[in-house]
Amino acid sequence: MSSTSRAGAGEPDGGEIVRSLAVGGRTLRVAVRSGDGSVPPLLLMNGIGASLEVLQPFVDALDHRRTVIRFDVPGVGGSPRPVVPYVLGTFSPVVAGLLGRLGHDGQVDVLGLSWGGGLAQHFAVQHRRRVRRLVLVGTGTGSLMVPAHPRVLSKMLTPRRHRDPAYAREIAGLIYGGTIRTDPARAARVLHAATRVGPRRGYYYQLAASAGWSSLPFLRLIRQPTLVVAGDDDPIIPVANAHIMARLIPDSTLHLYHGGHLALVTEAHELAPVVERFLDRAP
Repeated sequence: MSSTSRAGAGEPDGGEIVRSLAVGGRTLRVAVRSGDGSVPPLLLMNGIGASLEVLQPFVDALDHRRTVIRFDVPGVGGSPRPVVPYVLGTFSPVVAGLLGRLGHDGQVDVLGLSWGGGLAQHFAVQHRRRVRRLVLVGTGTGSLMVPAHPRVLSKMLTPRRHRDPAYAREIAGLIYGGTIRTDPARAARVLHAATRVGPRRGYYYQLAASAGWSSLPFLRLIRQPTLVVAGDDDPIIPVANAHIMARLIPDSTLHLYHGGHLALVTEAHELAPVVERFLDRAP
């Protein structure tokens, strides 16, 4: 079962096709920007509570020869809320099935941002033959990591910032850091411009999906070449976590930038070339 539409008002740009696909008992809204097939597709995994539209500036900054796939997790954006909760270990096969439904049976490159970085790590180990290269941006190792300040963590327990632009502006500098500190309205624009907000339950299911999960015990099992990208002013994921991950992942490269948690979107023109150089690097 699927439904397909061309991008329109409030949808991804650049001729992308947006559709809903039923995979493994879940229905996911997915957007695909087709490239020329000369390089492996890039699968994007988004942060908590964020619809696929939030990543649009990064997608726009990528070379158009690259096919880009992104999706809304259950209950977020345009994907219906899940009937039952899920965890990373049960959702990862759904993502693999989604790639199959889209006709991508070979290897893909995977980029995970924040919460999506946890899913990306799990996916790279659980489906290692499907992942050629891995990019982890502004992410950590789950429950066993250097934590954010309690004031920041408390703001992450609710989806309010995704639903209330005024509240997003109020707390943006505290939780996102970087250029958002001096322009908090930018966070509201990033999170709310052309984005769909799913039911609150979807956010809490997504939060619960990674509760108690940690990649720390299996980081050494990530054998793919991995780029770890982190900002030096990220209140949500302290930069110390990037150093730990880069040390424990066998074939990893660490890239530190001056900025905060949302830089992949707000400074896409700076970080997209870093990601592309890594993906295009000779074996």
